[in-house]
Amino acid sequence: MTATTLSPAIAADTGTALRFITCGSVDDGKSTLIGRLLVDSKTVLQDQLAGVQRGGETDLALLTDGLSAEREQGITIDVAYRYFSTAKRKFIIGDAPGHEQYTRNMVTAASAADAAVVLVDATKLPWAGEVADGEVVKQDLLPQTRRHTLLCNLLRVQSIVFAVNKLDAMDDAEVAFERISTALEAFAEAAGVQVAAIVPISALKGWNVASRCTAQADWAGYAGPSLLELLEALPVTAQDEAVPFAFPVQWIEKFSASADTSQGRRVFWGRVASGHVAPGQRVTVLTSKQTATVAQVLNHVRQPQTVHAGHSTGIVLDRELDVSRGDWLLEPEAFEPVREITATIAWLDDEPLVAGRVYWALQGHRWVKAKVARIIDRVNITTLESEPTSQLEANSIGDVVLALQQPLAVLPFAQSRALGSLVLVDTASHKTAAAVLVQAAAANA
Repeated sequence: MTATTLSPAIAADTGTALRFITCGSVDDGKSTLIGRLLVDSKTVLQDQLAGVQRGGETDLALLTDGLSAEREQGITIDVAYRYFSTAKRKFIIGDAPGHEQYTRNMVTAASAADAAVVLVDATKLPWAGEVADGEVVKQDLLPQTRRHTLLCNLLRVQSIVFAVNKLDAMDDAEVAFERISTALEAFAEAAGVQVAAIVPISALKGWNVASRCTAQADWAGYAGPSLLELLEALPVTAQDEAVPFAFPVQWIEKFSASADTSQGRRVFWGRVASGHVAPGQRVTVLTSKQTATVAQVLNHVRQPQTVHAGHSTGIVLDRELDVSRGDWLLEPEAFEPVREITATIAWLDDEPLVAGRVYWALQGHRWVKAKVARIIDRVNITTLESEPTSQLEANSIGDVVLALQQPLAVLPFAQSRALGSLVLVDTASHKTAAAVLVQAAAANA
């Protein structure tokens, strides 16, 4: 793949809003890039622009960094979501923090994203023009650039775009972009990451962000689309429509406001995780294993219709069953609930993960106890090799075996994002400890 070649995966479905995040190392210009997109798409009002003036100049980063601590320290701490649209598409942007300490916030944003723009600060990489002893100095990519890319790939973010930023500050932007692109391509190939494109930009100057950089002919030796043109063409993540029906019960309406829509029975509300649901389907309740037939399916405005994965619905069964919040309605015989899983996890807690510890595991709205039976290995983000370990430190990525107190219906994360993902929560502090991506079910329930 060259810097100007788009991945074959790009087949635009521009009828749906694209959810994307900006990520990468600290001070790579993520907040400034979003501010530039908002300004150039004419989404920002004049009074908002006036409120982010600093020393007579506009500080674009302040359009997303709204917390007082963020403005005082000049960093992004929490994920900030912004909305804008062009004539071709609507966008939902998540500004993810670059500090290693706030990796958990980045993981939260990436888990729901269709695309990720990983920023790379050209001024931080010595190979971008520096020469020592007659040879170009080569230094690896920054750790957070590698970590965020690996996490986006693990979380099945469909399109990953590298944006090489601050090239306006380089003496030779073309040489810098060429060398950085070569390094990014080598890293992506070694990590098994499919990259949609590598784009040169200057978020501060607005070069090649919302429109192609026509003022600088052949700037950075790049003749491809601008970043915004690329985003307008990226696909959204397909829902798990081909996977058997699965539905986590979020809320139970015990007394319907209108008996004609619920037939006087309870309505089970939630979002369809996979497949689709229609009247006449047979379903099984996890964990009671009782079966029933779907009598009615209501959409979000209580109109009867077939509802597909990714959409909210209310389900009425043909008979009363003991169903509670956290239970799952499943296609009969399609799932084999398990008590042990092998999974890749992104460890987010400050306390290291060690074998034998017990956490709460959350799947959908169901909580079960999970014991760390074994730590298999961890990924060295520098060499990308798996290495044996007895614990996982904060922000590490590794493979573990989890023993569940109660059975769960799971599928490999590569097959289903909804059924292959869990969250581990510390039983004492109630802090999110890890994002869990199921590889395989290790034992039957």
